[in-house]
Amino acid sequence: MDHTHVPAPLDEADEPDEAAEYAGPEDTGLTERELAILAFERQWWQYAGAKEQAIRDQFSMSATRYYQLLNALIDRHDALVHDPMLVKRLRRVRAQRQRQRSARRLGVRL
Repeated sequence: MDHTHVPAPLDEADEPDEAAEYAGPEDTGLTERELAILAFERQWWQYAGAKEQAIRDQFSMSATRYYQLLNALIDRHDALVHDPMLVKRLRRVRAQRQRQRSARRLGVRL
């Protein structure tokens, strides 16, 4: 019986390194600020106080401007490659909110 079609077991060297999970700025095509925004979205709940205040403290910009940048960022392929789980979650949340707003305008209950 030929066993050449059976994949070899994974070595520890074949497993992804946890530190390599998030690529650095030189590998991503993202700016330092864009990487900081993604990092903030991953862990904003760890900051004391309201998210809007943490945005002002961390990025020195209004929450409105931050969300404009975030929405443009999560549409970029580079961001998806950098942190696929986070970007997909943020896209899902955005789509859900857009559906809710549209339903409210049309008087439809979701």
